[in-house]
Amino acid sequence: MNRDRTVLVVGGGAAGNAVTILLRRAGIAVDLIEAKDDWNATRGSGITLQGNALRVLRELGVWKQVEASGYGFGSVGITAPDGTVLHVQDDLRTGGDDLPATVGMQRPRLQQILIDAVRASGASVRLGTTAETFDQDADGVSVRFSDGTEGRYDLVVAADGLGSATRAAIGITTEPEPTGMAIWRVATPRPAGVTRTDLAYGGPAYIAGYCPTGEDSIYAYVVEGNRDRAAIPPDTYADEMRRLTRHYGGHWPEITAHITDAARVNYTWFDRMLVEGSWHRGRVVLAGDAAHCCPPTLAQGAALSMEDALVLAELLTSSGTWDDALFQAYHERRITRVRPVVEASVQIGQWQLDGVRDADVPGLMARTMTLLRERP
Repeated sequence: MNRDRTVLVVGGGAAGNAVTILLRRAGIAVDLIEAKDDWNATRGSGITLQGNALRVLRELGVWKQVEASGYGFGSVGITAPDGTVLHVQDDLRTGGDDLPATVGMQRPRLQQILIDAVRASGASVRLGTTAETFDQDADGVSVRFSDGTEGRYDLVVAADGLGSATRAAIGITTEPEPTGMAIWRVATPRPAGVTRTDLAYGGPAYIAGYCPTGEDSIYAYVVEGNRDRAAIPPDTYADEMRRLTRHYGGHWPEITAHITDAARVNYTWFDRMLVEGSWHRGRVVLAGDAAHCCPPTLAQGAALSMEDALVLAELLTSSGTWDDALFQAYHERRITRVRPVVEASVQIGQWQLDGVRDADVPGLMARTMTLLRERP
């Protein structure tokens, strides 16, 4: 029966790529469209993948490539702004004891691994293409594309990110909201001795941190209050990030010396969003950042997106009937897991914005990560 079904996946990020791979494995025909011509294969600096993300990547069949391409570690250090290590905490292995607690890797490399897996799955892929209209009836969805073509599908998975046009097109009015923080990110060479994530709280920024992404690379980041993006010319990004990082000690002077190319520095506001109620309208279902997003204070954005894909694919491939009850079951399984992570991620940042000195950040993080040890 699966071989007669067709699915359109809108968006080729973590959620869209993952659900495509899993549905194709079950013999379901999948068309994937992605608005960007380059499939986002060269964008971004680094990504922190905790165990629950690695568990999904293993289900996708790409764990060995991820393991070989990234840098695994099992602890996080807390430092003073001058670089003095104050505390080292072992990370919880949220993916199980047979996987590392955390893997850092270059984001473009992870995207390329997923792209290769999508291509190998036999899915039909069209880049530089968007879905313009969705005309639904009881049996399926007729879609008109930006190139003038049309298609008919049993289901549409909207995985087109935070600013999802599909979400708006099906009448869900929820929009992302800024949390008041922003992050500067850059990829640099890895200083000798950097073997885990270290986080410095205080100084001219709320957080200054870095994560190893390979034998020779890291990505470094600085979190501050958000500023008017229009007032920060992109050609000054390196100068702006150096202005913050030069106040930090330890490995930071070496990192700062490599922040020279404005084109390699990314500046992004933190947003929060959680679609309340069902994540579907008819036969169009939201997944990943189209349904929820949170600040990266718990490094769970991509993990939650890939978990959405895993749960949705499991339900679709195990049921003979694709209906409201199935789509609601998907929402109910995900909301109880996603909501605490979104709320905790936002709360950690809000405590910093409010200057709460006695906040139980370690306790909140431990409770949330313990929840994520359970399978989604």
